[in-house]
Amino acid sequence: MSTSVSINTFTHSTAYVTDKMLSSLKWIIFWSGLDPDKLTRDWASLELGIKTWLRSRHLERVTLEIYLPSSMSLVGRWDFDVVYSYGSSDDGSMWVDTDAIRFAIKKAGVDPKRCSYRIIVHTKPGSPSVEGWEPAELLSTSGLVRQSVGTAIGTNDVSSRVSYWRKA
Repeated sequence: MSTSVSINTFTHSTAYVTDKMLSSLKWIIFWSGLDPDKLTRDWASLELGIKTWLRSRHLERVTLEIYLPSSMSLVGRWDFDVVYSYGSSDDGSMWVDTDAIRFAIKKAGVDPKRCSYRIIVHTKPGSPSVEGWEPAELLSTSGLVRQSVGTAIGTNDVSSRVSYWRKA
């Protein structure tokens, strides 16, 4: 007699990646000297949207924009690009590299006193609607350059490459 066990690792992976993305955003906001209250208030809606679109495989990117409210000009930006079917092994490993993110924050250079932030997602066409989310346009990256941090969140099923934008 043999016994077979099957686990839907994709469901676990999307929950893990959602949590680690939001936690990473929280640390970027906090370590940059910005006020995390807005993120805390929006956490449930952010979690629902990110998890929903990861599970449906429609999520392509989560972006944190740091900007000057007076001019709506971008000061810095963080992109979490989603990669599906990341791992090549089936060992069930899940990891996050917050040290790489923390190191990149020092290079990004944000003046938190005058800045605000917002989180925008980019999804593939046909993505499911999620309550609390509405269309938004990204601010211009003119005068900024993109720097890759590398893969900072990983599971076998889905991962996230992180990059940030800083003044050229």
